[in-house]
Amino acid sequence: MTNAMSSLDVVTFRGRVDIGGALKQSRETMGYSVEDLSLTCGLTAAEITRIELGADVDPARIRRIAVALQVPASTFRLA
Repeated sequence: MTNAMSSLDVVTFRGRVDIGGALKQSRETMGYSVEDLSLTCGLTAAEITRIELGADVDPARIRRIAVALQVPASTFRLA
């Protein structure tokens, strides 16, 4: 697993980042499976999947994932 987050090619809609898509791309870039990320950030695999599908955008959960992926929360447009 490497920390090579040079750029995200994220689909946007009216200038908004697809948080779930950005998160999934970041996870895959880091070489994490959903299960790996689940163990690293303390969320369940189901919670991560819901976030990646856009069904859950709880900022606290997304910040936990950002920390686990070693990227700034602003990657996902969170302050």
